[in-house]
Amino acid sequence: MKHLVLTTALAGLALPATAQTIGISIPAATHGWAGALNFHAEETVDRLSEQFEDLDFVLTTTPDPGTQISDLEDMMATRDIDALVVLPFESEPLTGPVARIAEGGTWVTVVDRGLSQEGIEDLYVAGDNESFGRTAGEYFVENLDDGAQIVVIRGLPSTIDNERIEAFEAAIEGSGIEVMAMEHGNFNRDDSFTVMQDYLSRYPEIDAVWATDDDQAVGALAAIEQADRNEEMFVVGGAGMKQMIQRVMEGDEMVPVDVTYPPSMISTAIEMTALGVMNPGLPVSGRFIIASELVTPENAESFYFEDSPY
Repeated sequence: MKHLVLTTALAGLALPATAQTIGISIPAATHGWAGALNFHAEETVDRLSEQFEDLDFVLTTTPDPGTQISDLEDMMATRDIDALVVLPFESEPLTGPVARIAEGGTWVTVVDRGLSQEGIEDLYVAGDNESFGRTAGEYFVENLDDGAQIVVIRGLPSTIDNERIEAFEAAIEGSGIEVMAMEHGNFNRDDSFTVMQDYLSRYPEIDAVWATDDDQAVGALAAIEQADRNEEMFVVGGAGMKQMIQRVMEGDEMVPVDVTYPPSMISTAIEMTALGVMNPGLPVSGRFIIASELVTPENAESFYFEDSPY
């Protein structure tokens, strides 16, 4: 529905006399959520390019912060972009380069992983990371006893990770739940498998795992199953991977719930940026935050999409 409304709004606008170019820089499909992000970005670019001949796009994907910085410099030097939609690979190294682009008068939309300095971007589009962490924390409080021992697999070092962790910690404060360890899994299955193996070797008792991401949950579950400790703990990830949603839907005790964080937010960001760059007076700047929801066996069917790439 959001995309229908935005596309309808675009269709009713008078385009400028000269073509407007929007640069889009996002991480490569190194894990499932990023793969779905790429899918939605490409679909949106194809759709808007077909609808509006005076709207051009430059889409790049990056495997690391250094490459992303080079991509942004190339966009400015060779394509003279009018607007930038960027999901920083990491917050800190991208802050300076994006700030310089904004200072030059280019419209900047930051998606999901915020910069380490506030106020640089014109528009920020993201899931609700505080809600994401709080929702998971509240589930743990409601379903674990006082004195329960848990471990946490953090994501990539970034503002998004910090916001999730801080909200989770606030939600479980005073509950008696003990967080024994927190290590970064970098939104990567293999890294999370290694982190979970370490946890399993260090702690003879673990009641639950907050994996903070569904790809990380996949890695954690593989380590738990390899260690034959399936009966001991449950794992909560997040982002709505259909594999995880299906396990929730089927009542899998190891994956009792999931927390939403839609990769389609990139489509919203691109469409809102197009509105802003083509009509500078249109009030589309600011923050657009998409709420997280708890996926349970009772509502999981509503979040399961068979044809989704993620």
